Formats: sequence, C-alpha cells, structure tokens
Amino acid sequence: MKNIKKILYIGGLATSLLMVSSCQNDITSLNNDPKHPASVPSGNLLATSMYQSFYYMYTGSVNFNNYRFFTQQWTETIYTQETNYNLVTRNQPRNHFNRMYVYSLNPLEQAKKDLPAEINADPDVVNNKWATLELASIFVWENIVDTFGDVPYTQALQAETIKSPKYDDAKTIYLSLLSRINIAITKINTAKPGYSSEDLVYKGDMEKWIRFANSLKLRLAINLADVDPATSKAAAEAAITGGLMTSEADSYALKFDGNTFTNPLFDDLVAAGRNDFVPSNVIVNPMNAKSDPRRDAYFTLVEFPVDSGIFLYKGGVYGTGNSFATNSHVNSKFLESNAPAKLLGYSEVLFLRAEAAARGFNAGAPAATLYAQAVTASMAENGIAGTAVTDYLTANPYNATNWKQSIGYEGWVAMWNNPFAAWNFTRRLDYPVLTAPPASYIGGIPYRMPYSDQEYVVNNANVSSAASAIGGDKATTKLFWDIY
Repeated sequence: MKNIKKILYIGGLATSLLMVSSCQNDITSLNNDPKHPASVPSGNLLATSMYQSFYYMYTGSVNFNNYRFFTQQWTETIYTQETNYNLVTRNQPRNHFNRMYVYSLNPLEQAKKDLPAEINADPDVVNNKWATLELASIFVWENIVDTFGDVPYTQALQAETIKSPKYDDAKTIYLSLLSRINIAITKINTAKPGYSSEDLVYKGDMEKWIRFANSLKLRLAINLADVDPATSKAAAEAAITGGLMTSEADSYALKFDGNTFTNPLFDDLVAAGRNDFVPSNVIVNPMNAKSDPRRDAYFTLVEFPVDSGIFLYKGGVYGTGNSFATNSHVNSKFLESNAPAKLLGYSEVLFLRAEAAARGFNAGAPAATLYAQAVTASMAENGIAGTAVTDYLTANPYNATNWKQSIGYEGWVAMWNNPFAAWNFTRRLDYPVLTAPPASYIGGIPYRMPYSDQEYVVNNANVSSAASAIGGDKATTKLFWDIY
C-alpha cells in the first residue's frame, strides 16, 4: 500500500510534491522498501531547505531574485531587461515566491512536525534541533516579508486545509518573528548538540545558533527603527545584550561542496559559459574615487583603452548594454564552485550596531567606534589589514551629522556579495542614492518585488486585498518600514 507525503504549498496554490513512497505490508516486513522510506528524517529536510534558501537568495540568475540588480552593483552586457527592472518576462516574483515557500519553508515545517516522533532520549537535543529548524525558518520568513511586504503567514503552509490563505500585515509578521526568535533562544541548551552534518552552517554548534539568533533579531529590530522606534530599541538592545556574532567564523554562511552542490555564481558565470554580467559603474566609480582597497578583492583589472598599457577598475554603465571585454569582471574567488554563500555576516552585524548607536540605542560602544570596526571587519574578510585600513578610515571617517550616508554607503559596499543585505541598507537609509536607469520598466527603482502572478489566478481575492492594503502591487511601493 502506498504511503505518500505531500508537503508543498505555493501561496494560495496547493501543490503536491511526491517526497517519498513506500510499499508497506502489515503482515510482513518483506514488502518494506528501505530505499524509499515513508518519511524523511528531519535533518535531511533541514539540509534540503538550507541548500535551497542559500542558493536562491544568493544567486545572480536573471530568473530569480535580481537583488544584485536592485542594488545596482551588477549590470548586464547584452540583455538589459533585468537591469531595467523588467520583472514580468521571466516571472522572477513567481519564481522567488515559490522557491522560498515551497523549497525552503515547507521542508522546515514538515521537519518540525516529524521531529517529536524521531527516536532521541535526550529532550535537550530535541529542543536544540527544534530551535535550529525554527531559526532557519524565521530567516526565510524575513526574506519573504522584506521582498514582498504583506504575505501569507498564519494560514500559509496548510495546503491540506486552507487553499486560499489570507495575507497578513507585514509589521504583524515582524512582531511575530521577534517573538519566535525569543522562544527559540530559550529552548537552546548550549551544553548539548543539535543536528550534526545535516546542519550545513553551524554543524550543531548551539552557541553559534544563539549568536545568529540575536544577530537576526538585531537586523529585524533595526528595520523597525523608523516605523516603531520603541519596539526597535527594546529588541535591538536585548539582541546586543544576548550576544551577537563576534567574528567572521560566526557568519551565517554555507560552503558548497563544489561537486554535487555548486555555488550559484559558479553556475551563473562559469558553468553557463556566458559573459552576461560585469560590475557596474554605480559601485566601481565611487570605490575608485575613494581608492578603496577592496577593489582588488571585488573586481578584476582591465586594460583600457585596449592596448594602452593602462590597467584600471572599470564598471559597465548600469542599465545599458556593455562590453564584457573592456570592463572589470567579478573576482574569480567568488566564482569557485565551492565558494561559500554568506547571508548574514559579522561585518553586517557591526554596521547594524553602529546604526543602533547612531539612533541613540545602547549598542555597547559609540557609533563612530562601531563604524570603524565594521569597515575594518569588511576589509579583513577580503584580506586587507594594516595601514591600508587605517588610511581608508582616516580619509573616510564616520560622519555623525549624516550618519545615514556613512553607514548606508559603507554597508552597501561591504555587502557587495550579500545583495539582499545590501538592498536593506539602501532602502532603510537611502544611501547611496540610487537613480533609475532611463529605460526603467517600473518608472523608478524597486523597493519591493511584486506578488507572484500565480496568486492572482489561485488566490485572487486575498492577493488583491493585500495589494490594496500596501498601496498598490508595484515594485516602486515601499515596505511598511521604509517610510523615508
């Protein structure tokens, strides 16, 4: 007899994925098929979700999140629709919506359901595993909310009973996520392990999971700062007191094995055999103006004019067609098949702390000190230390009278290879000032991604209500926390 587990949900579309099937007989175990179990271990589901979420939040593919174009740090050579924010032809909103709900959240939700039934005599280990699943899930939820705005939340992931889930208010989801982080932290016993090899990031190190939890809490809190300063301050200070990432080793990063699972930038820029992307002049030009020592870590030198003997860092003009040969390229270290993808790192946490201090929160140090530490951490992770760092900070000190410019610009540069985080900095602080390319399909720059077109087919009433509630389902509509 077949035992089929269905666990997928795509927004309002209930979609069944045949995860596993097994032939079972109540009389004899001879009919059991050990190669196709009736359920998947929760650790396997965690690993599946981590791989999917990291791959599709980090990818540079034009078919998915397009964060690298939203931040204007990459531009295109031949096809320019994506750098001009065409989000219709390739259905990027649908593709990202599905990847996050179906392939990232659903495995985690199923794992949490299955976990209590798994044999484990130590309740502390079970709690640690549950907290791991929960925190990984919250991280995906933040990405979904900060990409779309109001989204299905309380009624999501219940395809068997709810076919057309309502869309929840984004701020309400944020408050729920903060509460869930607090609960997850209380469940963790750092003296006991969690998952081992299935935890692709921290390998069951629960002290690192606590530091990640507080760092994620700080990110959420700072995003709330302009719209709910009291909640922001309380949550940020609690996160800082609770213990944040203390070094690059604490970063939420996944290292691909380079064989079965390859880094998406390798897939996009190397394995594909295409020369479609170059760094843009929007980031290269100001880094040139500041003689930023990170340029060598980010970009390649190019001889320009050709055969001139002059080598420089040169970015393609954002939003137009560009020559691949006569512009700098993405540094090959990011393109190795086993290169890591980092989604929340130590330098970002320091910039968030600097912003907290600039807003008058108790961040444990003055804003200028934390700003310098953040820039230094960004330099260090790119192999730069010593006088190059001190010279840069001397030339580019923290500006207390316009701290949004200081932190916004430097955070954006530091997040060169973490585009979703970079997008948060530019939206929240409005620095650097990004301008729409002349051929922008949306008449401006993107502050969010429109809802999946499929939702208007399978969940029309709810998605239409959500579109009205947020001020229109447009890429130029700002998120609830982006009020300036």
